[in-house]
Amino acid sequence: AIMSFHQCGGNVGDVVNIPIPQWVRDAGATDPDIFYTNRGGTRNIEYLTLGVDDQPLFQGRTAVQMYADYMASFRENMKKFLDAGTIVDIEVGLGPAGEMRYPSYPQSQGWVFPGIGEFICYDKYLEADFKAAAAKAGHPEWELPDDAGEYNDTPEKTQFFKDNGTYLTEKGKFFLSWYSNKLIKHGDKILDEANKVFLGCRVQLAIKISGIHWW
Repeated sequence: AIMSFHQCGGNVGDVVNIPIPQWVRDAGATDPDIFYTNRGGTRNIEYLTLGVDDQPLFQGRTAVQMYADYMASFRENMKKFLDAGTIVDIEVGLGPAGEMRYPSYPQSQGWVFPGIGEFICYDKYLEADFKAAAAKAGHPEWELPDDAGEYNDTPEKTQFFKDNGTYLTEKGKFFLSWYSNKLIKHGDKILDEANKVFLGCRVQLAIKISGIHWW
């Protein structure tokens, strides 16, 4: 069973379009920063930005609380299948297409292989988080990258990724560490909730890592 907290549609192999719930999208109508955002300001409505994981913006609940409530409801309503061992795996969605990643290369926004994609952390919640982290590190002047290119660039076309580029500077390393750790913490939070919800069930918990990121 897959705990799908993402839109189906707009990714490789998607033959249907099933958006995230309307009442969640309604929250985005008044606060579009609940969605992942690229530097140009384009929103991605496949999945809520991990910047709202702990923000009570959804009728008083945070995003992580919504995911936990969904899983708790699933356990309650599928109890007989769980108890009988009919359901053996619970795969927990952690991002776009259910994968633990940022929506860095959306076909729906014009990305084509082998474009480098973009950083997707320019919603106000992630931006504020970065500014707070930078200030705590003694660099309140640091901003999110403005030199990392666009979806279909090559690395050498950008100041950030070219040889001896920004990624090697103190600021660049700090940003990359913050960016990747936010994703890891996002996965940890949701899997912690899944562990609590399915405690005592004879199921394996699984997550999905995008194949092109394996190493």
